[in-house]
Amino acid sequence: MSKNKIVLLVVLTALFLVSCGENETATPEVSGTGAVETLVASFFGTQTAMYTPPPTNTNTPLPTDTFLPTPTVLLNTPLPPATWTPVIIYASATANIALIPSVTGTPPTATSDTGVLGFGCNNLAIVRDVNYPSGTTVKAGDVITKTWKVQNTGSCDWQYNYGLVIVSDDFFRSTWSRTGKVVAPGSWSELSVILEIPNHDGTFTGSWRLADAGGNPFGATLTVSLVSVE
Repeated sequence: MSKNKIVLLVVLTALFLVSCGENETATPEVSGTGAVETLVASFFGTQTAMYTPPPTNTNTPLPTDTFLPTPTVLLNTPLPPATWTPVIIYASATANIALIPSVTGTPPTATSDTGVLGFGCNNLAIVRDVNYPSGTTVKAGDVITKTWKVQNTGSCDWQYNYGLVIVSDDFFRSTWSRTGKVVAPGSWSELSVILEIPNHDGTFTGSWRLADAGGNPFGATLTVSLVSVE
């Protein structure tokens, strides 16, 4: 039931009671209207005491934004130029000096221009001494095989029947064999002679050239000079 209806009901009840009481004995100090007012006031006082007001809304302040610290911008500050301090290193005046050993024996002799020594399409250049370079000391009376490494510098093959011919050989009584194989232009091969060393002391020299099947020599001359010792 609503509060207004309750109040109306109380007022009507109070008026009814007052009207009934006035028919019996009237009390001079208190009038009916005062009694009604007292009753109404008492009722509203009780209602006020019973009424509990709703809690007042408390406006809780919202949290304020916390700002991050402003970042510090690093500027491209040029670095100071580097300072170089020269360092002087003093070398000892008593440094060890490495001595280069002297070369023993006879150095190889450069081959002359073999271009003018060719015959037809055949030519030969000396690459190096394989053994017994000139100036080598050998025992008197020994038999040795002297070998050269040579190159076919012509424009045609050396045939298997090419062989050495004597240019000069007064002491060695040399013998030799033929190439026994085909040597293509630009290829290397070895040529050898068998030498009989004289039976007395001395220096002896011999020379040979390679020749084609017709006996025509060509290319550089193969020379050796040996020292015979008893």
